[in-house]
Amino acid sequence: MSKARNTFVGQPLERVEDFRFLSGRAAFVDDVQPADLAHAAIFRSPVAHGRIVAIDATDARAAAGVQAVITAAEIGDPVPRIPVRMAAAEGQERFLQPVIAADNVRFVGEPLAVVVADSRAVAEDALEKISVEIEELPPVADRQSSEASETLLFDEHGTNVCASYAARIGDADAAFAQADYVRRESFQVHRHTALPMETRGLVAAWNEAAGQMKVWGAAKVPFFNRRHLAAMLQLPVKSIDLIELDVGGGFGVRGEFYPEDFLIPFAARLLGRPVKWIEDRQEHLLATNHSRDVACDLEIACRRDGTILALRGRISADMGAYIRTTGIVVPSRAGQFLPGPYRIPNVEVSVKALLTNKTPIGSFRGPGRFEANFFRERMIDMAARDLAIDPVGIRETNLIRHDEMPYDYGTLVPYDSATVYDSGDYHAVFHRCLEEIGWREKATLQGAFIEGRYHGLGLGCFVESAGSGKEAARITLDLNGAAVVSIGSSALGQGIETTFAQIAADALGLPMSKIRVQHGSTSLLEQGFGSFHGRSMVMGGPAILDAAEKLAVKLRKAAAVRFGCEAAEITLLDGRAIGPGGSSVDYFTLSFSSAPISADGMFESPKRTYSYGTHAAHVAVDPRTGRVEVIDYVGVEDVGRVINPMVVRGQKIGAIVQGLGGVFLDHLVYDEQGQLLTGSLADYLVPTATDFPNVRTMSMEIERSPMNPLGVKGAGEDGIIPVGAVIVNAVAAALASLRIEPNALPLSPPRLWALIEAARPS
Repeated sequence: MSKARNTFVGQPLERVEDFRFLSGRAAFVDDVQPADLAHAAIFRSPVAHGRIVAIDATDARAAAGVQAVITAAEIGDPVPRIPVRMAAAEGQERFLQPVIAADNVRFVGEPLAVVVADSRAVAEDALEKISVEIEELPPVADRQSSEASETLLFDEHGTNVCASYAARIGDADAAFAQADYVRRESFQVHRHTALPMETRGLVAAWNEAAGQMKVWGAAKVPFFNRRHLAAMLQLPVKSIDLIELDVGGGFGVRGEFYPEDFLIPFAARLLGRPVKWIEDRQEHLLATNHSRDVACDLEIACRRDGTILALRGRISADMGAYIRTTGIVVPSRAGQFLPGPYRIPNVEVSVKALLTNKTPIGSFRGPGRFEANFFRERMIDMAARDLAIDPVGIRETNLIRHDEMPYDYGTLVPYDSATVYDSGDYHAVFHRCLEEIGWREKATLQGAFIEGRYHGLGLGCFVESAGSGKEAARITLDLNGAAVVSIGSSALGQGIETTFAQIAADALGLPMSKIRVQHGSTSLLEQGFGSFHGRSMVMGGPAILDAAEKLAVKLRKAAAVRFGCEAAEITLLDGRAIGPGGSSVDYFTLSFSSAPISADGMFESPKRTYSYGTHAAHVAVDPRTGRVEVIDYVGVEDVGRVINPMVVRGQKIGAIVQGLGGVFLDHLVYDEQGQLLTGSLADYLVPTATDFPNVRTMSMEIERSPMNPLGVKGAGEDGIIPVGAVIVNAVAAALASLRIEPNALPLSPPRLWALIEAARPS
């Protein structure tokens, strides 16, 4: 935009939002307390599968303090259904979830009624007064019974397969026929979820006189949610404002459109008073999107030297009871990223998404990528062991070379564009990771039994896409001396108030103290596109640059009028407009002398960026208990240009620890009747700060992305992607003398102990 001496971009600045959080000044949705506030509680199905015979809410409606009980009858026919936002496969619209059950229930936790009362306690007590008669049907408990289709979740459609397709590049059949070595294995990644610290919540208020609805608690994709809420309520889009507050974590599950995103605004409009609903932890585990739960039957074909000739994968996913907003993104991305960062000329993938009587599946940090990496990297280690090739050597042979970039993998998802890796030096990052973990120095530890524990080293490589579509921004010079940056991206804990301020400060030639970032709410901009798929910096950052360039044009014009010269004669430097005679004026004085100067920016790109990296771990396995200690974990990645190294490092460490939780702890377990057995944090275990203390990360700025003017790539999701494979490869290396080859997650102590016991000589 202007000549400036600022170099905030690239600096490890502390997050400006942290003071608000650490001093207790953050404002979360439960802090919203409008006058005359009512509270909602949701009556949820206690059974996994059945036909609704009757719902009797007479006693609940008569209870003191209860304002309304809302069922499908009050909402009317047809009951709105949750829309698909992305990854829409042909035919899956038949399996969308109604916002409230009307005829059938298909998972434990599905909403059947909403009680609105003067207090949360009264609303929850009234739930006990609702009587529901359900004709129970046999539950579909897993992928195998779903595919058999003996019991159907949707009788009218005649199948439990909600989506399926096949894709290929090259000729896998010919490659397998000519290969020196082939192997086939079955792998599985278990069902778990994101579990942010703050559960979901909403406050909705309807102003009848103004015809306006305000909804607090938006996150991730508020503009998308507003459009669909407006259609469901039959209101003009601009009559609804979704307001984003502080958010206690997102990780893919927060901010999607759920039944409550309709039910709570509907209740507020029905009653003409504000209504609040805050999800409790049991509800969160029952009703908020689950994820993963993908299996893969995988075949590999290689030459004797380890050159991979072909991969053939058959992927199946347990999607739960319905298709929700993210469609079949989890299994489809597992298919798309099955080849990973390797040069594999022949790939054949089939994907099948199956319905079961469980909570629906949605995106969770690195959806499909985590799973694909586990399948592929485990198979590569198995092949290396069979071929007597070092796991380092087989990867060096097959990693895509720098001179092969950009690398076009073609179309592995029918509804999507081609997968084209934009840039990268995969070998440079690979070797740096080996150096950081001390792979050569620790080689003697592979499989060593030391003081009662087996030691092992494991590694894994990955590639991850981020950012496409468009994003909007606006910069306004307000009369209080701040450049206000309004952005369509949402804040989910990724530090965008800091990183966007760094970009704006450099572009405008202003100090950081003069930048204020606003985000997410639909009242800020005409349109916005949200934060998902690692896109907030990839798309939002360039949108800010575009707004800054357009603001510069307006500043030059305003200064030219002030100094009586041509706009081309104005120089912008360090927050001042300088005329041809040396006279100058700061931006804010210039803005104050007329109407506030503002400019809108937009960045649009149909092409994604691709970050990449290698992770490695050193573990020790106690065969007596199955406990695994992560002695050292190193992640080395290239995310293009790094806007703030401190923020990126925090995201990487958080992602790795979240991945380690998914390997050892997080597990959503159902019984044969479709009842969730891990419905509290006493049963659903997550890592704490002391569980995995030795995690190190490094971001290398080797290849800036050519897909955007900042050169950035996605940085928020990729840290989790290789973790499952890296840890299990390390455990397999540790237990090589016992010939244990784990092929499924989680690798909890009881499961690993059972594998060890089964491998012991009888």
